[in-house]
Amino acid sequence: MNQGAKYASLIKEKAKNLGFMACGISKADFLEDQAPRLEKWLKQGHHGEMSYMERNFDKRLDPRLLVDGAKSVVSLLYNYYPSEENRIATDSYKISKYAYGQDYHKVIKDLLYELLHEIQREIGEVHGRVFVDSAPILEKAWAERSGLGWVGKNTNLIQKQTGSYFFIAELIIDLELEADSPTTDHCGSCTACIDACPTQAIIEPYKLDGSKCISYFTIELKEEIPQAYKNQFEDWIFGCDVCQDVCPWNKFSKPHGQKLFELPEALKSYEKADWHDLTEATFGRLFKESAIQRTKYRGLKRNINFVSTEK
Repeated sequence: MNQGAKYASLIKEKAKNLGFMACGISKADFLEDQAPRLEKWLKQGHHGEMSYMERNFDKRLDPRLLVDGAKSVVSLLYNYYPSEENRIATDSYKISKYAYGQDYHKVIKDLLYELLHEIQREIGEVHGRVFVDSAPILEKAWAERSGLGWVGKNTNLIQKQTGSYFFIAELIIDLELEADSPTTDHCGSCTACIDACPTQAIIEPYKLDGSKCISYFTIELKEEIPQAYKNQFEDWIFGCDVCQDVCPWNKFSKPHGQKLFELPEALKSYEKADWHDLTEATFGRLFKESAIQRTKYRGLKRNINFVSTEK
């Protein structure tokens, strides 16, 4: 076994020990096939008001511009699929499963730093940066290139063995590692996600108009939600899981074992009336360390009011 393969094997073992469900490796170079796709997507305005997507175009495509001397991109997946008893009541308003517990950015970033320290302890002087949905980097493209799954028709990364309910994170380092090979697409003729999308945001297979997505409206959009989308939200007040819930591959999803991602007890019995009565103080207490903080109290109340007047 050459040194690159030996180090790759070591890193994967360390990642598994830290609770990551999968780890794959790519050579850090220019994502040539992604450049025209990203440019076209932006020109067509499918990013809506997410102006940050227009910035750092080159960095999104080349990790060597993010990390000096970058040689390898280590992509990692972390499960967030909740157990049946750890969910919001089915007749309540809905929030995306990834936001049930503590903010994933911090939880996973802490694990990534631990992984980097383990690598430095075992191998020696290795430099790099950790990324969890917080920098100009195309996570799904790197995970796909690293053999961790394929980007499906709903534009989510999907794994045959585990579905798609996982966070994607990266560790970009200046260490030469043996790269993994991409897998193949297994969406076949299925169009379940396209057919089920409440706002028809999946405008064609493998193409999402982000400016029509319920997640965009409930999280990214700062203005009022357009009335044209009334009666299309199906009770979603933060994010949306419809295109994942209907994906046949998610029948293989298994509950995570991360206590920090569990739904607070108080929310398990929340009814629609409780959401309407939510005060700013209760919001601050319930979602103190949650990704839901992103909408702020005003944004979440806007979302609740929008769906509550749907007929």
